[in-house]
Amino acid sequence: MKITRLETFFVKPRFIFLKIHTDEGICGWGEPTLEGRIQTIAATIGEYEKYLIGQDPTRVEHLWQTLYRSDFYRGGPIACSAISGIEQALWDITGKAYGQPVYKLLGGAVRDKIRMYSGCSNDPEMAKEKVARGFTALKAAPDGPALPIESTKHIDKMVQEFAALRDAIGYEIDLAIDFHGRYSPAAAKQLIKEIEYLRPYFIEEPVLPEYTEALKNISEFTHIPIATGERLFSKWDFKQLLVDGSTAVWQPDLSHAGGILECKKIAAMAECNFASIAPHCPLGPVALAACFQLDACTPNFLIQEHFTLGDGFIKEPFVLDEDGYVPLPDKPGLGVDVDEDYLKANAFDGDWECPRYFHEDGSIADW
Repeated sequence: MKITRLETFFVKPRFIFLKIHTDEGICGWGEPTLEGRIQTIAATIGEYEKYLIGQDPTRVEHLWQTLYRSDFYRGGPIACSAISGIEQALWDITGKAYGQPVYKLLGGAVRDKIRMYSGCSNDPEMAKEKVARGFTALKAAPDGPALPIESTKHIDKMVQEFAALRDAIGYEIDLAIDFHGRYSPAAAKQLIKEIEYLRPYFIEEPVLPEYTEALKNISEFTHIPIATGERLFSKWDFKQLLVDGSTAVWQPDLSHAGGILECKKIAAMAECNFASIAPHCPLGPVALAACFQLDACTPNFLIQEHFTLGDGFIKEPFVLDEDGYVPLPDKPGLGVDVDEDYLKANAFDGDWECPRYFHEDGSIADW
């Protein structure tokens, strides 16, 4: 079997889908979405296509190594996201060729179902609605932007919002809080100290990924588990987390960190530190389907983030049960049947920019 063509689709609200064609008629899907840079990703995939045409798509590891290591300037969000989507699609083809879900080719299932969580936008009514749908875990986030040293007013406002959420859902529902890297180490400590009594499930990205060294100090400052990883690319970026043992939850994004097998390797690194894996996935259902393959066969998996269960994008959307779980996929490859008519009906030119936040004095803020 040989690769014959790589085809990309820009799909609202901000996604890029990749379809890899082969000479045997088996096609694979991947999702290399990089928010705000999908036009760049499409161009990068076009550059990689020159090598991939004529290659055996089932040599997933070899093709990954070749794409990554043949770049003189390795890693980073652009190259790793493009390679991630390609890798997902290669696994989809391979699973279909062998008639098995990808996780069965990676050691087989270690669980029977996959626990999910959902964002609740700091809205108590939305939180209660999500709980009514079956979710047993939610995630909130502080308002942005944040100053290097925060005011009492800001801290009090955030405490009140998170307390209102906790009052709405009680303590039987897990509530994670995502700082989104908006805070300096000092400001992160200010807020963490004030919300500890609400018993967050974990604190996500208390500081920017450029300063992972600060995580060790923050994790020693609080008993709340610390999570990070959505903006780390490949096993090489995660090495520092392995070295310092600072984080309890690693959050690789399978559309940014290298794909399914690379994140399986990252999960094994986390396992050495007794850390859990909670894959980052604010993307579409192909990325989520890739996450499910990893979740199914990874012993230290904790919980799965998602943006959509696939309504419209795929012909058979994922189904959440009353306890907040999704059953293991059982179809070959990634297990999704993408609705190309929907993709075409919801196409756009790929022009989407990340938000920009500014402080009151006009200076740029981290978002």
